[in-house]
Amino acid sequence: MLGVTGSGKTYTVSKVIERYQKPTLVLAHTKPWPLSCTPSSGSSSRQRRRVLRQLLRLYQPEAYLPRSDTYIEKDSSRNDEIDKLRHAATKALFERRDVIIVASVSCIYGLGAPVDYGATILRLRVGGQYRRDAVLRHLVDLQYQRNDQALSRARFRVRGDTLELIPAAEDRLVRVGFFGDEVERISELDPLTGELLAERKDLNVYPATHYVTPADKLMAAVKAIGEEMEDRVGRAGSPGTRARGGAAPPRTTFDSR
Repeated sequence: MLGVTGSGKTYTVSKVIERYQKPTLVLAHTKPWPLSCTPSSGSSSRQRRRVLRQLLRLYQPEAYLPRSDTYIEKDSSRNDEIDKLRHAATKALFERRDVIIVASVSCIYGLGAPVDYGATILRLRVGGQYRRDAVLRHLVDLQYQRNDQALSRARFRVRGDTLELIPAAEDRLVRVGFFGDEVERISELDPLTGELLAERKDLNVYPATHYVTPADKLMAAVKAIGEEMEDRVGRAGSPGTRARGGAAPPRTTFDSR
């Protein structure tokens, strides 16, 4: 759509979204644009508007220089606030229909299969029967880290029969109270003051990373990667390729752990 400022481009798009009542993806041509346009997107304040932007603030891809036989390792730096927004966008798509996702073009990369992502969700409800140890193992499988001292996003702690965590897509602390194997209470609290904000009847805990994979697929992939690594290292043993061949085992084993 082309037009001068104030010609009604955003209004037209919002009315189309309102008419079809389907989750909508708005792609931006630049990375700063999604955050700047989000407040004006959509015709209803009740709709859930989310931002899905590039996760990395710095990315240096790996490289190999044949002339000097030098291998340069990849390096990256994450933006935690953008990571939270990405998880909030994914959660909204799983739980609601009235969702507008405003994203940069880079959103098409690396989000994995929705079926695999949805199959790993931890679902708890008040009155349900769950083994506490199984719940903790499930959280670890979702890439949540245990920290009994200080809580932050995508971390949890355990105090007696009480489980506390901060979901990957939120800033609020969620407290789950167990009585034996039964979930007795689920509540939301302010992580700084401890003030009770809301009571919940259920809780869906989404993975702390978009790259989570079911165990059966993961083990099959790790095995295939190991076999391919051995084949590649054998081929890279010729003179002039030692750095490239020597870099493969540590990089591959690190990524597949």
